[in-house]
Amino acid sequence: MRIGDAAAAAGTTARALRFYEERGVLPPPPRTASGQRVYGPDDVARARAVRELLALGLTVEDLRGVGDRIDVLIENPQRRCGCPDSGVPGSGVADRRLAALNAEIDRLTRLRDRLAQRVGDRSSSSPSAPAAALSAEPSRP
Repeated sequence: MRIGDAAAAAGTTARALRFYEERGVLPPPPRTASGQRVYGPDDVARARAVRELLALGLTVEDLRGVGDRIDVLIENPQRRCGCPDSGVPGSGVADRRLAALNAEIDRLTRLRDRLAQRVGDRSSSSPSAPAAALSAEPSRP
């Protein structure tokens, strides 16, 4: 099937398939004599798996390092993404991404708490000028 059909079957765009190929997440498909890409069911399954992993918070760079292991997940979808064997290339990708996500959640939680303290804490008699300005309703013409 051609790239447009493969993209539709995988729930993505032709542009995304080209991007994944450029980044080494998808192997280059065979081409016709005129240079058009030809995709098969395995390519579509791999593109779907890539999209699912990206939706879980992994990055294209994360997947690039474990591209050969994506096929294992396709064959056995219930298989865990993590690999305790530190000798395997790309092992720990999911653990590192989880740690990065947890750090970002912590950072955003602290930021939210600081903003809530400055804007939302109405118990003090005189909020700071910036906090008062931020909490005021915008004027309408």
